[in-house]
Amino acid sequence: MKEVEIRRLFAANILCVLFVVLTAVVPALGWDGFSVLRTHLAWLCICSACVGVLSVILHLVLKPSLTPKRSSSAHKISRFLKCCLYFFMSCILFHVIVVLYGAPLIESVTETFLFSVLLSTFTSLQCLCVLGPNLQVWIRVFSKNGATSIWESSLRITTICSILGAWFGAFPIPLDWDRPWQVWPISCSLGATFGYSAGLIIAPLWIHWNRKQLTYKSR
Repeated sequence: MKEVEIRRLFAANILCVLFVVLTAVVPALGWDGFSVLRTHLAWLCICSACVGVLSVILHLVLKPSLTPKRSSSAHKISRFLKCCLYFFMSCILFHVIVVLYGAPLIESVTETFLFSVLLSTFTSLQCLCVLGPNLQVWIRVFSKNGATSIWESSLRITTICSILGAWFGAFPIPLDWDRPWQVWPISCSLGATFGYSAGLIIAPLWIHWNRKQLTYKSR
């Protein structure tokens, strides 16, 4: 396993973490009253958009996908449309799952959907960038010992950490602390964001420490 590939992964992940931090800092410089808590819905949109755009750019620059690429325009257009459809379906699926787990069904539809978009950006969009719209490849990567590259291993770690972070973020909501961050879906959004950021940092470190045990070949 080449160390340079691990360094590229680490640099890309640190850049993603930096962008997440900047989404909470930069808008406040020109937007009076902006904060992650007070204008949470606006932050959800900004964070989702920035992380999504950066993920696509990094994919185009680093090209971590190991799948063979066809040069035909029709194939690229079809792949792009499938990715858009899969991302939208992921947002709807997360929305339904979150409602089934206890989120308000009608009162906070906008909040729930924007949280679902954020969670889809941290998980499904990353899968679409690295793996493409191929569900069989997704199943392979998330099965035991299914990753075939450090990028797929990092993808699996960050996805799991994001979902776990969102799940743990729901624990304080029913408590009677009356804190501003207990309002739906702030704690879950922050939990998913912290989980995503932690996964980005943990992934390259875990791969580096276990590189001798990992048998797949780096691109």
